[in-house]
Amino acid sequence: MCVGIIFFLSLRTGAAAPGYYIFILWRTHNMEARKRRHGDRRDGYWLRDLDALHGFTPYLFPNRADNEAFIEDEVDLTNLNAFLEKKNSENPEFRYTFFHAILAAIVKTVTLRPRMNRFVQGNRMYMRNCLTASFVIKKQFNDESHESLAFLYFAPEDTINDVHQKLYKEIHTYRGTNATDNSTDGMDMLLKFPRWILRIIIKILHRLDYYGRVPLSLVKTDPNYATIFLSNLGSIKLNAAYHHLNNWGTNSLFVTIGEKHLMPYHDAEGKVEMRETLKLGITLDERIADGYYYSKSIRLLKHLLQNPELLELPANQEVEY
Repeated sequence: MCVGIIFFLSLRTGAAAPGYYIFILWRTHNMEARKRRHGDRRDGYWLRDLDALHGFTPYLFPNRADNEAFIEDEVDLTNLNAFLEKKNSENPEFRYTFFHAILAAIVKTVTLRPRMNRFVQGNRMYMRNCLTASFVIKKQFNDESHESLAFLYFAPEDTINDVHQKLYKEIHTYRGTNATDNSTDGMDMLLKFPRWILRIIIKILHRLDYYGRVPLSLVKTDPNYATIFLSNLGSIKLNAAYHHLNNWGTNSLFVTIGEKHLMPYHDAEGKVEMRETLKLGITLDERIADGYYYSKSIRLLKHLLQNPELLELPANQEVEY
């Protein structure tokens, strides 16, 4: 019965033919560049050689939302402002924004600090086999406007220019059209079921999620399965703040971007200068690494944003910080 329901859902949500599903598995296998073993998932491989603390913690604390660590930091925008101004003088049609730079910096940080791309599900820790980011696209800035979910893949050699181009394609796919994303279509379809059936379906899906066997057709654009889930609160005139993680899916890194504002900075002589600043709120699953690893990762992220010319290097090219 369970298999029948999920197979039916796969068909109703626009799942492609079985050949396409096999292609996705083949592509994922090649992206992870390692032989798939028993216990691995479609979206990551099981880390079997963890130390006792990190291997046992998912059994003691199985829920992601119960293991959140929140980090809030300020970023001096002086150098980034100048960098974006130069980039936009070269390409005025689709402007580079703080969002592009921040996403590019996070992509480079996660690429160089790969433990940030781990996740815990089913009481096990996995290394994700690709780097993805997701965010909400507001089609128009008004109360009645619909939202779509963007889901992007990034390669180790991507630069800020690649991030810029991928965002351009994704945003223009949804804005100005009636197009909707796969996850939204799936939720619209599920809501047509009677409440008691929907509750059964959700329980089945949570069980499949535990083993990493939710049909790809249902979650291929689900932001809760992305490496990075971003929320650009500054675009709607809100400041960065804490945002929870979810137990559904595999997302272990949620970043909120605040509205830029002026903030006093003191030099070595005690003189004060007002500079444009932006606040970042970062919520992460504390089980995937330790505090020292997080500290170095945040320092790298800030270094990239304060030295934005480094974002024009491939994401996998090391930098000194």
